[in-house]
Amino acid sequence: MYTTDTIIALSTPPGSGAIGVIRLSGPDAINLTNQVFAGKDLTKQASHTLHFGLIKDEELIVDEVVAGLYVAPKSYTKENVVEISCHGSNYIIQQILNLLIKKGARAAKPGEFTLRAFLNGAFDLSQAEAVADLIASDSKASHDVALQQMRGGFSSELKDLREQLIHFASMIELELDFAEEDVEFANREQLRALILKINSVLYRLISSFEMGNVLKNGVPIVIAGKPNVGKSTLLNALLNEERAIVSDIAGTTRDTIEDELNINGVIFRFIDTAGIRDTADIIEAKGVERTLERMKQAKLIMYMVDALQTPTELEEQLTDLKKIDIPYLAIVNKADLFTDQQKAAFAKQEVLFLSAKDGIGVEELKTALLEKVNLYHINTSETLVSNIRHVEALKNTEKALHNVLNNIDNPVTSDFLAIDIKQALHYLGEITGTVTTDDLLENIFSKFCIGK
Repeated sequence: MYTTDTIIALSTPPGSGAIGVIRLSGPDAINLTNQVFAGKDLTKQASHTLHFGLIKDEELIVDEVVAGLYVAPKSYTKENVVEISCHGSNYIIQQILNLLIKKGARAAKPGEFTLRAFLNGAFDLSQAEAVADLIASDSKASHDVALQQMRGGFSSELKDLREQLIHFASMIELELDFAEEDVEFANREQLRALILKINSVLYRLISSFEMGNVLKNGVPIVIAGKPNVGKSTLLNALLNEERAIVSDIAGTTRDTIEDELNINGVIFRFIDTAGIRDTADIIEAKGVERTLERMKQAKLIMYMVDALQTPTELEEQLTDLKKIDIPYLAIVNKADLFTDQQKAAFAKQEVLFLSAKDGIGVEELKTALLEKVNLYHINTSETLVSNIRHVEALKNTEKALHNVLNNIDNPVTSDFLAIDIKQALHYLGEITGTVTTDDLLENIFSKFCIGK
């Protein structure tokens, strides 16, 4: 349905650069390129070869290029693919695109190359989605998770589960064919044992989503506390730049300020917030309200006090913080102003001392953050679910299998049992693409960049 024509797109980022790569895929990819290529006859060359030549519009030379050939089915899309490496001038790139479109190619839609690869069986749907995640990865952790999924780690687990369920589904279907003889081909106790085994795998995969989602999108960390305790100074110290305005005037930060930092291959999204206090200032009050909202959405709260506050005041503030039920890290800032006696007074509290202004204790804070969110020794070689679509399908599978267990405990006819098993197989199939709809594919691949 998508592979009858030949598509074309720029696969490198738009804008001027040393090189631009234009990709074609489809039955006529090599033939169309050959019509504008002055050099060897590309239609007679072997797959996985590079060829230097000219791109010409009639007698007009557009550019000197290198054409890479990938003959079907030995290509990314399993179709004929040509990748033209030209000079990265916007003018040159547009001329070549227009020329090949005039010859019969069609401008590709977002993600259409990867969609064709999926439709042609190069990989399943979850692996296709991992391609987009790999392109978008901006840390070692998110890269490792996407790469593991793209190479089929997640898919292989699901394939094994489906195959075992399909076996029992076929046995129950066989029972339906012999319904009048009251024959039981599917051993109910073996089916129960299988479902319990599958549910344990589903539970592990569903539970991994929290970690997988964090590694993919970053760990949201809210920096909270009273006004003027040094929240903005700490954000600047972490980022090593003047990201937030710092002032001795209370209430300077009136809205949230966000930025990211890569710590040991993990992205942390730090959110500097307005100081928490009662205020008659309408704008500042709105900022405080937003602070409380962001605290409830955080993975971790870094709660700050300074040398002007006592251990008792910290304890009172932490009591209120615990009501939110979000993990927190208590930080005592301006430690350079503390006496040893003052530090000793905080001994009963688990606090981290630092001086954000001087950068003292910032590295220790980074280590504490990794430990607090349990990312210090992450194992990205294990299957981690990072896609909300996948985790929803896994939850639906779990519900369907729960119904199967209920039907085993409260015996029903084989046709009802078959329905619930088929429902579980349906949801597992949605993840890998065994079960798809055009709307689902459109929704997934529309989020890809055009040249991929």
